[in-house]
Amino acid sequence: MKKLLSALIVVAAALPLCSAHAMTAQQEKMAACNKEAGDKQLKGDERKQFMRDCLKKTPPASAQNMSQQEKMKVCNKEAGAKQLKGGERKEFMRNCLKG
Repeated sequence: MKKLLSALIVVAAALPLCSAHAMTAQQEKMAACNKEAGDKQLKGDERKQFMRDCLKKTPPASAQNMSQQEKMKVCNKEAGAKQLKGGERKEFMRNCLKG
C-alpha cells in the first residue's frame, strides 16, 4: 500500500512538468500577442477581439523557425498531453502543423 501511494505521489508531482513543456508554444504565442496589443494600447472589447484574432492566426516565434519534423514532435507531444484521440487528434494536429 505504501509503495502504491508513493508511486501515485511521484506521478502526480510529475504531471505539471509534462504539461508545462506542452504549453510552451502557446505561452510564447500569448506573450507575443499580448505585447503587440500593449504596443497598440488596446483596451476593453477591442483588446479582447485583437487577442482572439491574434491567437488564432499568429504562429509562435519558435514554430516559425522549426523544421516540419520538429513541428511534428511538438504538436504530437501537445496532443498527447491533452489526451486527444481519433478525429479530435487529427484536427488538432492539422491545425498545429499549419502553424
